[in-house]
Amino acid sequence: MEEKPRRMCRKCLTADMDEKEYFENLHAYIANMDEDIKAQQSLYEERLAVCKSCNLLADGMCRACGCYVELRAAMRKKACPYGKWQLEKI
Repeated sequence: MEEKPRRMCRKCLTADMDEKEYFENLHAYIANMDEDIKAQQSLYEERLAVCKSCNLLADGMCRACGCYVELRAAMRKKACPYGKWQLEKI
């Protein structure tokens, strides 16, 4: 019998989810964001490079503000709340 794919429960906490599946879902969400809200790829990569060098990064999260840095970096109108990178200038 074929196993049905697991559906992510919208009311689950991240602690209740399969970690690999959760991050796959996060990356799929980023990849499919509307272009009008998505940062340019080069800017996204620059932002992530800053986050990777930051001592507040832990397991993909900013320990200072609690965001998933990949999601924040992907959004054009977001900035690092600690001023390490700014929102995209259009």
